[in-house]
Amino acid sequence: MSLKLVKPTTSLQDAYMDFYQEWVNSGEEIIPSALRKDPTNFEALVQGLIDTEEGVGLPEGYVPATTRWLVDEKYKILGACNIRHDLTGPLLETGGHVGYGVRPSERGNGHATFMLKETLKFLKALEVPRALVTSNDDNEASMRVIEKCGGMQGLPFTEEDGNVVRRFWIDLRD
Repeated sequence: MSLKLVKPTTSLQDAYMDFYQEWVNSGEEIIPSALRKDPTNFEALVQGLIDTEEGVGLPEGYVPATTRWLVDEKYKILGACNIRHDLTGPLLETGGHVGYGVRPSERGNGHATFMLKETLKFLKALEVPRALVTSNDDNEASMRVIEKCGGMQGLPFTEEDGNVVRRFWIDLRD
């Protein structure tokens, strides 16, 4: 299977809607959070992702972030990742540099590992010396992916609701 990360584009609307609907039907929260917006106005959704990458119109406290969709050779969207170019206080605690998710029917096929490796290359090109990648304490699969990609566990962060966020650092320096 040939995989690649692509920029969001309106030409993939049908593929995206299929991806999005699978998440909704699963009852799970859509990951990464950048994709939780209602896709009814698809053109606006795509433009919003492009604007966020370029740092246009960001709300107070937000940083530029690049979203990419993971597609196969038929341009079926298998997953998505969101790469934050910098870290704010809240991102240092729970968000990290990278958020990624694989649609429920495609999990267990190495897609998350592929996406994380590619996002680390992107962050290295941005001259980020160490990437922070986080996972909820109950997401064993994600923690294995992070460790497989060189993640070294740092101090966890406990959110107000008691959720424990595991924080992993990945050195990007040569």
